Amino acid sequence: MKPTLLVLAAGLGTRYGGLKQIDPVGPHGQTLIDYSLYDAIRAGFGKVVFIIRHNFEDAFRRIVSSKFNRFVQTEYAYQELEAALGDFVLPPGRERPWGTGHAILVGRDAVREPFAVVNADDYYGVGSLWKIAAFLTRDAAPDLYAMVGFILRNTMSEHGTVARGITECDEHWFLRRIAERKGIARSDGCIRYPDADGAAHTLTGDEIVSMNLWGFHPSIFDHLETQFRQFLPERGQDRNSELYIPSVVDAIVASGQARVKVERTDDTWFGVTYREDAPTVRRCIQELTARGVYPERLWK
Repeated sequence: MKPTLLVLAAGLGTRYGGLKQIDPVGPHGQTLIDYSLYDAIRAGFGKVVFIIRHNFEDAFRRIVSSKFNRFVQTEYAYQELEAALGDFVLPPGRERPWGTGHAILVGRDAVREPFAVVNADDYYGVGSLWKIAAFLTRDAAPDLYAMVGFILRNTMSEHGTVARGITECDEHWFLRRIAERKGIARSDGCIRYPDADGAAHTLTGDEIVSMNLWGFHPSIFDHLETQFRQFLPERGQDRNSELYIPSVVDAIVASGQARVKVERTDDTWFGVTYREDAPTVRRCIQELTARGVYPERLWK
């Protein structure tokens, strides 16, 4: 059975200032999703599930998914605020989605096979998609997941802070722990992030980080549901709280319920976290096209 690709595309793009998931970056109007899907199909994925929101579904289908429907099976799931809440009452004034953990959870009914997770607004590199596809095809199990680990310095934006899952691995490249760190930025030749009290912590840039390129067995959905049920009464009244997938995985690893193999990559990530990132992304795509990594027209 071919693995599935779950594409997280429901984010509001608040820092970017718009629906960055559907902005063109390629020579013929391609989006970053186009390049991830092109790489995924070549790597052997057989289905794609888009996690979106109803309020931009028409534009998303018209601009993005209509181009490759004939190349791969396509399904949709919807990360609405009311999804998967159970008896929990949606707090008044809540507008922000519930986070990446919730985004994956709402795809449960569409996924029955090992699957990878990617962000719609990130470019991961050809090799990274092949790595995770190989793991899902050969090794994925109810108690064995994977993460493609990027080198931190290869994942920075020049135009603002970023959030990254900073990892610690054992000698066999299995995950020991992962912690979501926000506000990571270059400053005076160093890379730093603030802790909860505002104190700055310095990073080397060599740290292995998560960019939300995960490989999961469907067993992850039970863990996600359990943790989301715990998250809601504890933090659900905070209108900005989110359940991040790194924190879900960290809890699973700490409890011994599953192991996570870290597949290290030297690929350089790029993405459109901020609107100012868009010219750099377009230039990178132009360079990859000129080198023959991609044809000018992906979906002939």
